[in-house]
Amino acid sequence: MTSPFPIPLNALRAIEIVARTQALGPAAEELGVTVGAVSQHIKRAEERLGRPLFERTSAGLIPTAALAEVAGTLSAGFQQLAEASRQLRDANDGILTVTAGNVFASRWLVWRLGRFNAAHPGIELRLITTGKLIDLARADVDCGIRFGDGHWPGIAATPLNASQVRPVCAPILLDRLRSPADLADVPVIRDTAGMLSWADWCRAAGLAEMPEMNGPTYSDPSLAFDAAISGQGVLLALDMMTADAVSDGRLVRPFQAAVDTQYDYWLAVSTAKREPKRVKLFREWLALEIPRSAGGYMNAPDD
Repeated sequence: MTSPFPIPLNALRAIEIVARTQALGPAAEELGVTVGAVSQHIKRAEERLGRPLFERTSAGLIPTAALAEVAGTLSAGFQQLAEASRQLRDANDGILTVTAGNVFASRWLVWRLGRFNAAHPGIELRLITTGKLIDLARADVDCGIRFGDGHWPGIAATPLNASQVRPVCAPILLDRLRSPADLADVPVIRDTAGMLSWADWCRAAGLAEMPEMNGPTYSDPSLAFDAAISGQGVLLALDMMTADAVSDGRLVRPFQAAVDTQYDYWLAVSTAKREPKRVKLFREWLALEIPRSAGGYMNAPDD
């Protein structure tokens, strides 16, 4: 019997990814093979078809007109295969795979997973921590926690209502912060990877002008948190992310003024596949758990 696939499925998958990304690297990473193996998949497919599939240019691998015409069908077909595989896997509905950034995972989520496990003992949560935006249409990922404005193509995002921010510092600096203007006289930690605005907070605190701020700079938000805890300066952070450190006294919130940013944490799911019940349960748990993280003011002076 003649095979309906003159090109092996692995090669078709490699072609689909390269056509979408115009590079061999993403295909190699997703398929778990070398770049050379992806190149061989494409070469053999072209030999079988008797026509080129890509134009090799300095800008990358550009699909030929023939491939461009069917690329959308290829992508849709593999999405359907992934969804079918997912539904088969969902016969074991007890595994929830969540991707999240390192800061959210280490500063908030991991400390509360015991309560999720207690509430849902039949669900095993598997956590993928990464700074990259993982493709949530993948069959092996259920959902993600992302920080931003909530607008990502092909994603349905539910806000976690964790957008309130204010300064925090180690208790050793508290006596030097009697008013927001005192920020000019203490080190202020700059998180270059963050998306929070000191200018917005200063306006919320009633300052006509933002004071000149100086202090250490970090490109890793997690290290910026550690720097604040160690007393290196004042950090502007989400209340949700500093709740535990405030609760146990490693950090204090010197001012009551807070501001809601335009950004938030979001529970993100792909619109290309069915949402399993375990994601719904996780969303409901987050909606109950996050308000508990607002925290109070520890030793905050009156403004």
